[in-house]
Amino acid sequence: MSETHVISVEHDQQASKRGFTRGLDLLLILALAVCIVRFWIMPLPSSLWVDEMGTYFVVHHGANDPTLQAAPQVPASIYYVLPKFAEQVAGFSEISYRFFSVIAMLGSLTALALIARRLVHPNAGWFVVFAAMTSRGFNYQADDARPYALGTFVFTVSIFLLIRWLDSGRWRDGVLFAAAASLLWWVHMVFWPFYLIFAIYTAFRVSRSGTPTGWRQAIAVFAIMTCAVAPVAVRAVSLLHQASAHVVVPVPRVRELLLILKLKALIATLAGAVLLSRLLRWRRTADAWVSTAGIALILSWWLIDPLCLFAFSRITGSSLFVARYLYLALPGVALTAALIVGLFIPANWWKPLALALGIGILVFMGQWRHPWPEHHNSNWRAAAASLRGWASEANVPVVCPSPFIESQPPVWNPDYPVRGFLYSNLAVYRTPGRIYPFPFVTSPEAERYARNLANGALVQSGRFAIYGGDRNVEFWRRWFASRPELTGWRNRRLGLFGDVEVAVFSKGPES
Repeated sequence: MSETHVISVEHDQQASKRGFTRGLDLLLILALAVCIVRFWIMPLPSSLWVDEMGTYFVVHHGANDPTLQAAPQVPASIYYVLPKFAEQVAGFSEISYRFFSVIAMLGSLTALALIARRLVHPNAGWFVVFAAMTSRGFNYQADDARPYALGTFVFTVSIFLLIRWLDSGRWRDGVLFAAAASLLWWVHMVFWPFYLIFAIYTAFRVSRSGTPTGWRQAIAVFAIMTCAVAPVAVRAVSLLHQASAHVVVPVPRVRELLLILKLKALIATLAGAVLLSRLLRWRRTADAWVSTAGIALILSWWLIDPLCLFAFSRITGSSLFVARYLYLALPGVALTAALIVGLFIPANWWKPLALALGIGILVFMGQWRHPWPEHHNSNWRAAAASLRGWASEANVPVVCPSPFIESQPPVWNPDYPVRGFLYSNLAVYRTPGRIYPFPFVTSPEAERYARNLANGALVQSGRFAIYGGDRNVEFWRRWFASRPELTGWRNRRLGLFGDVEVAVFSKGPES
């Protein structure tokens, strides 16, 4: 065989390999695009849920509205400039309010892929992107008009800038990191544990001489960051005494912590990687080991936030262990999964495995029985439309339990303004009739108010509706149905719209 022929064969093999790689890259881009459309774009037009309607209230009333004193932590975010700007440009709609969350999560995916390539393996970016998208919580942020997508973006970009700074040792990169990281606490007050991750990774790199950055520069950069977040820290500490008034979940048990840590998914990842390595006889190259500092960063990203919020909740009795407060840790789970897979996988298998994962996400998580998936199981828009269709008279009484936990005495009283924050759901989707505000949970004051209504306005009207969260509506539906003043009245559910419900009462048969 001539030398020319050998060179020609090698050239053909290289061309074939390049063609395969380009084809694989195109398939990965296509799979990601379909995932983004299905999980992020298609839910955009669906109804806002309760917290998003709180966003609407802050945008329209400002952070200094007196009724926000019931929940002072709600407006304490730089996030609200984004939906406000979107409404100014495109008008109000569910899509416009959620638009910047999509953009933020696209940026988060980009930064996450770059981080994976730097920490895990140059070919691991696609795998980590799809691993993150296996989490419903990660995808949920992308079409949620709340601060969490912005927080995920700020944090992932901060981690990328932190790595770049410690790699280069340049002051400019350090200042850029400090500027980005300083924004995180301004996005949401509950994001404080993530600053420990910055410190842990920096300490590992500097103490092991794994960076041109020295201790003096590191301390100076962190001092800049500390000064920038100090006002938020002071504000957060000043609100601690009110924490119990805003608790929406019970104090977590160890079981809840283990579920949040996604241990089952990571164990399944390990088992799958072991099985594939044996079936396909993978041989991993020895030069692919992740650095100790990289492992410390990945594991702290996965563990620090859940452990801190778990400990805070257990110690104080005021639970912050809410799934959405832990969204920023989810990319850490994806990186940990990549770390596990990286123990077994050869370099040329990262992208094919990522493609298989992307296809699996579409097949098993696509909710294909629902042509247009909902963002949240709360269809306030359809419920309000149904109520408008039923209440042809402008003065029909409508009992409205607040969907916010802060709506309890002494904050709540029968004279609480229905245009206040605790009833912001009434401002987004027009509600007919004469509104009677009720609290989030019953109380002696609430039941006294209800008895007075039953003896007066409700009986006089001949019909009325109850509109709100399904549990609240069902409680008051049973309560009013048991009242002697309403004996002989009919009641029925006008509709159940996810976790939103409308019940109607009428004296005698309805026309």
